[in-house]
Amino acid sequence: MLEDWLKSYRPEELFDKHGRLLAELAELAPTGERRMGANPHANGGILLRDLRMPDFQDYAVDVPTPGVRGIGDTHVLGRFLRDVATLNGKQRNFRIFVPDETLSNGLEALFEVTQRQWDAATVANDEFLAPSGRVLDSMLSEHQCEGWLEGYLLTGRHGLFNCYEAFIHIIDSMFNQHAKWLKVTAHLPWRRKIASLNYLLASHVWRQDHNGFTHQDPGFIDHVVNKKAEVVRVYFPPDANCLLSVMDHCLRSRHYVNVVIAGKHPAPQWLSMEAAVKHCTQGISIWQWASNDQEAETDVVMACCGDVPTLETLAAVSILREHLPDLKIRVVNVVNLMKLQPQSEHPHGLSDADFDTIFTKDKPVIFAFHAYPWLIHRLTYRRTNHDNFHVRGYKEEGTISTPFDMTVVNDLDRFHLVMDAIDRLPQTGDKGSYLKQQLKDKLVEHRQYINQYGRDMPEIRDWMWR
Repeated sequence: MLEDWLKSYRPEELFDKHGRLLAELAELAPTGERRMGANPHANGGILLRDLRMPDFQDYAVDVPTPGVRGIGDTHVLGRFLRDVATLNGKQRNFRIFVPDETLSNGLEALFEVTQRQWDAATVANDEFLAPSGRVLDSMLSEHQCEGWLEGYLLTGRHGLFNCYEAFIHIIDSMFNQHAKWLKVTAHLPWRRKIASLNYLLASHVWRQDHNGFTHQDPGFIDHVVNKKAEVVRVYFPPDANCLLSVMDHCLRSRHYVNVVIAGKHPAPQWLSMEAAVKHCTQGISIWQWASNDQEAETDVVMACCGDVPTLETLAAVSILREHLPDLKIRVVNVVNLMKLQPQSEHPHGLSDADFDTIFTKDKPVIFAFHAYPWLIHRLTYRRTNHDNFHVRGYKEEGTISTPFDMTVVNDLDRFHLVMDAIDRLPQTGDKGSYLKQQLKDKLVEHRQYINQYGRDMPEIRDWMWR
């Protein structure tokens, strides 16, 4: 059967007696730029032109003191992206791909200068539809958006994929193939680097005021970090100024997959633009303004990664400093998740010496994380102080609820974080025991209040860093 099948190709008409392809047939193959791999239309790096970029610092949020109220980080970013779209309108080499969620994810400013691209019929109540739109947001199809964006990048343009965090999983296998392609082609000299594949994940797990359990899954980043370190980057900007800095970097980058997780709801703003640039450039740093261990040995490290974990950590620190003022507390914030990996595993990773300088060699670390807690353990298991890491994150709890209750049911709230610290600090003695009991009472009070009023307690809603 095999012989019959192979003979059906009539090899005697294709090869000479030595098994070589006949010269007249070999001459039919295209040469130069006509070859499939060398065709400039399939080698987007040759066609790539830099984006014209506004100065992201012009969009800064004023932060006279840490903790001022913000309008929602993605709403601030939307103005920056609006002007990126405007500056590159004539070049027509920048698009935003969104599965029907531009407005929902806080990027409404885009529609001040462009429309949703739409070539079909319209009706009177349609919004923002035009054949010339630079936003592809007319169908709820994540895999369609991913395919569009990959093709756009591969042919030498720039783009951004904005999606609900929980549903980016729909394109897991497509991301896999693109990341593998980036890894391989980075080592082919005739392949020019292309613009990075940028994901902005909003409507994230910690704010479920109307969606609920189906919209809670921060696990895409677990999937992403499986890929080669030379390709993947994951960022958790804690406020709007950090988000602007991170996104400017991502849009300028080449040949990466950048994943950025950011909130759209009103939230505290922590860093001035100057401080945000420094913090994001380093990727991880001690927030000295929130720490009190500058002149004494640290008792506990309170670490955070993500906007809501940052809020809850700082609220926990304020409780500890008020009720246990003798404690020496260090606050660490992580923007670039890959900083946690060893330098030998990721080009952004911290050296062991730098990691120990930040997290100490032997002090308890209470780590509030945006996603599944085991990812932090996976990234830090080889570090000196890993055994003292206690990580809180999402653990598949919650439904449509108040913002604070989402953190409570997953033990990520400020009260649980304080109790976690007390449990690992025997020197707090009776003061710690009494504070722990007060916080347990607060959790009961919280449950009773939201059941009665359907919103968080005033002391939670109105809390500000002091």
